[in-house]
Amino acid sequence: MADDWRNGGFGLYVHWPFCEAKCPYCDFNSHVSKNIDQKQWLNTYLSELHRSAAETPDRVLNTIFFGGGTPSLMAPETVAAVIDTARALWRPANDMEITLEANPGSVEAGRFAAYRDAGVNRVSMGIQAMNDEDLRRLGRIHTVAEARAAFDIARNCFNRVSFDLIYARQHQTLDAWQKELTQALSMAIDHLSLYQLTIEDGTAFGDRYAVGKLRGLPEDDSAADMYLATQEICEAHGLPAYEVSNHARPGAESQHNLIYWRYGDYVGIGPGAHGRITLNGQKYATETYLNPQRWLDAANQGCGEKNRSALPLEDQANEYLMMGMRITEGLDMDRWQTLSGRSLPSETIDHLTDINMVRRSNGRLIATSDGRAVLNAVIGELLD
Repeated sequence: MADDWRNGGFGLYVHWPFCEAKCPYCDFNSHVSKNIDQKQWLNTYLSELHRSAAETPDRVLNTIFFGGGTPSLMAPETVAAVIDTARALWRPANDMEITLEANPGSVEAGRFAAYRDAGVNRVSMGIQAMNDEDLRRLGRIHTVAEARAAFDIARNCFNRVSFDLIYARQHQTLDAWQKELTQALSMAIDHLSLYQLTIEDGTAFGDRYAVGKLRGLPEDDSAADMYLATQEICEAHGLPAYEVSNHARPGAESQHNLIYWRYGDYVGIGPGAHGRITLNGQKYATETYLNPQRWLDAANQGCGEKNRSALPLEDQANEYLMMGMRITEGLDMDRWQTLSGRSLPSETIDHLTDINMVRRSNGRLIATSDGRAVLNAVIGELLD
C-alpha cells in the first residue's frame, strides 16, 4: 500500500487566491484585494514548500500547477522562485509539466515571456465565452477581442496553451453553442476544457437563482444535448474527450490533472488548497485555511494546514473510483480491489454493461460515452 500513489504520480498545486474581480458563478477560493505584498506571499510559499518537502523526500516531481484565483496576477519573480525552490527540494521529472492559469484581462506580452523564462511551459486560459454579451453576463472583465489577442500572445510564448469555455449559459441554444465551439476549435492548439454552467450555493448566481432572478437557463434536456454535441464536435476535430470535461489531442492531456484522476499524491499549498500525501504507507487528506490572511499567519507560525486526516482504505478506494471513472482510460479493477479488500460488485457491473453504461477492457472498468453523460448515476450504482 505504501507505493499505491505511484500509480498516479506526484505533483504540486500552488493556490493564488486573488482576482481583479469576482465572477458571479465562481465558488473557488478567490478574493479581490488592492494591496498584495508579493514578497510576503513568496516567503510564505517557500516556507510551506520546505515544510512539505521535508515530509516527502526523494520523490520525483512530475508537475507544478499554479491555480486560483488568477495566478497571472502573480509577479513573475514569485513564480520563478517557487519553481526553482520546488526543483531544488524534489527531483524534477525530465518532462515536468508546469502550468499557470491566466485570464485574458491580466495578460500582457512581457509578463507571459517572463513566466516562460521562469520555467512555465503550459498556460490554461479562462476565456469562458466567445461573445461579448455572454462574457458580460458571466462577469468577465475581458472582451472576445482581448481574449483572442491574449491567446495569440500566449501561443507565441508557449507550445502548450489550453483554454476554458462554459456552456449551457443563459439564453444559449444548441445551435449557438455548436457554432461557438466550432469557432473555438479553429483557435485551439491541443487542449480544451469545456464545462457546463452549474449554479453553486454561496455565489452571486446562486443567490439570484434562489429568488428566481437567474433567467434563461437551459432545460436539462437542452444541456444534455449540448454535452453530447460537444463530444461529437471535439472528436471530429481531433480533440476527443479524455475526461468528462477535458478534450485533447493524443499526448497533450493535462498531466497535472491526470495525477488527480489517477489518484496519485499531490502537495497543496496556498489558501484553501487541498492535498493527498502518502506518509509511511498511510494516505492523508490535507486542507489549508481558506482566508488568505489566516493562511499566511498559520504558515508563518509553522504550518498552513487547517486539517490533516488519515484516509481509511475504503475511503481511498471510493475516491479512486470517483476519480478514475472520469477518464477514458477508466479504473484499474485490481488496484481498486487491493485498496478496498473486495471486488467491485459483479452484478452491478453486468447490469451497467448490459445497458451500455460501462465496459471492461484489459482489467479496467471504463465508462462508455453514454455512461459519461450520466456519470454521477453510474458512480452511485458502483458505490451502492
